[in-house]
Amino acid sequence: MSGSNFQPLMSLLAEVSAVQKVGRIADAENGRLLVSGLSGYARVGDRARIDCGTGALRSGEVLRLAKDVITVVLTGSAQGVCLGNKVYLLENNGFYPDISWLGRVVDPDGQPLDGKVLVKGEKDYPLLASPPKATDRRGLGARMETGLKVLNTLLPIARGQRVGLFSGSGVGKSTLLGQIARNLDADVVVVALVGERGREVSEFVSKTLGPKGMARSVIVAATSDQSPLVKRRAAWAAMSAAEYFRDQGKQVLLVCDSITRFAEAHREIAVATGEFASMRGFPPSTGNQIMALCERAGPGFGDAGDITAVFSVLVAGSDMDEPIADITRGVLDGHIVLDRKIAERGRFPAIDVLRSVSRCLPDVASRRENDLINAARKSLGAYEASEMMIKAGLYAQGADAFLDKAIRHWPLLDAFAAESEKEGTNQSFAALASCFSEAEMATDAA
Repeated sequence: MSGSNFQPLMSLLAEVSAVQKVGRIADAENGRLLVSGLSGYARVGDRARIDCGTGALRSGEVLRLAKDVITVVLTGSAQGVCLGNKVYLLENNGFYPDISWLGRVVDPDGQPLDGKVLVKGEKDYPLLASPPKATDRRGLGARMETGLKVLNTLLPIARGQRVGLFSGSGVGKSTLLGQIARNLDADVVVVALVGERGREVSEFVSKTLGPKGMARSVIVAATSDQSPLVKRRAAWAAMSAAEYFRDQGKQVLLVCDSITRFAEAHREIAVATGEFASMRGFPPSTGNQIMALCERAGPGFGDAGDITAVFSVLVAGSDMDEPIADITRGVLDGHIVLDRKIAERGRFPAIDVLRSVSRCLPDVASRRENDLINAARKSLGAYEASEMMIKAGLYAQGADAFLDKAIRHWPLLDAFAAESEKEGTNQSFAALASCFSEAEMATDAA
């Protein structure tokens, strides 16, 4: 029998410790515990278990250290906690992703959520790893097939690109993320569901991805009822899993839903440990947390693969200048904006092409393709600038030749933005070209 068959047992035995470090609760307030007796042993990020003395156990994480006490933030309810309760420091068991995790749903600690045995990998991938050195990374790779005409052409995604999906609630964000996860040309898909409703985790597995999509996917989930500590770790754990597959030479798609809930979880933790809120209620460290997470994705180095990432951002009231949207947009390589008005008139995906940008252009497209992209954008822009006047009947045909063409193109381009693509990018550009006549393209190019 090969040694690999004993790996699950050996992993469990390695977690057993003959010694436990014990402290006592000295103070408790708003989910924070001040614990004495552990200052010489605890490290920031260590896990702790609280014995409430009645058989009830609570768990927490060490977030602050002082000379005589440490601060432990609970991962759940503080009900039943008393002064003097014993607090045990737990060994950090690490995070060990493995190729056998494909098709599985796990929690941020690497424990199975689907009721099946989960094998640990051989290497610990830290949840707070550093990104590759900037000078060692490759540039963005080739354009990827997405399964959607608009993303194949007007808003392409290249290998190693990091894209933000900005959307309000109920505008089709989850559906679009599912389409990208199912269809993007990648070897492995890692999905972070941060603070998602429990029902939607199940639906994402069974309906959004389905058996075919799950076969190449790992889902790291933390539901909305869980502690902010667990929600924040979900994004980190998914990134660590993506880094594991990247190091195997795989092309990885990371889908994180959502950066907003990651930032909100960090806000709760930061405020609980004494940091003051400043940016519309978010503490100053929020920006660094978002940037540190996003920078870990992107092109690989050497023989490693790439992590192509899509981070969703929940934009309240379509405010693209609110802190989380503004920070995320600035650190990514492009953004896709979903518009509620487009969704309300029944066009899905409700992508606002003019407010969306892919920073892999013009490099990933040929001259002819870039000409088509520019023509489509100019036509959509001309129509949008005069839309109110056109719909009010105040525009007379013939007053502006270019606007006349834009009015003819608009319904074709609007329908194009909603179409899926099964035959590839070349066919998508052929469909885009069909929205224009050859004479119009020649005139616009001139």
